[in-house]
Amino acid sequence: MKKMAVIVGLFVGLTASAGAQDVTWRKDVEPIIKAKCGACHGASQPEFAEWMVLREKQKTLSPRMDTYAHFMGYVVWPATGAMMRRLDDGKASGGKPGNMYAYLGGDDAERAKNLQVIKAWLGEGAWNLNRWNERKGVPGITKERLDKIKAKY
Repeated sequence: MKKMAVIVGLFVGLTASAGAQDVTWRKDVEPIIKAKCGACHGASQPEFAEWMVLREKQKTLSPRMDTYAHFMGYVVWPATGAMMRRLDDGKASGGKPGNMYAYLGGDDAERAKNLQVIKAWLGEGAWNLNRWNERKGVPGITKERLDKIKAKY
């Protein structure tokens, strides 16, 4: 009986510590996005649909990405994979980092750490550069790839 209590105690402890380590938008990712991306992608910027219309005339305009819902639009849909393509360190794209990777931190170590947090938040195997539809020989995203996205709020 004593053995069973120890085993149950260990299981409960492991479960609680695993839950405490879950990467979430509010606790882990939002602070990175606000600190590193907020100046250009904050609340004063247009939402995706409006940005798509305005960007031709206002080349320096950036889309809003400061909330979970806005950010996820660049992960899942309508701009599927855009966030990953922009923030990628080059390891998933053949060596060339995305154009926003440099803004993830002040040095290589900070950028790598912040990127790892975002990748962990998305989930194992969820980091992909695919768009919604096939483009230039790169296949569109599959349901199986989308199912890997966990991205807890």
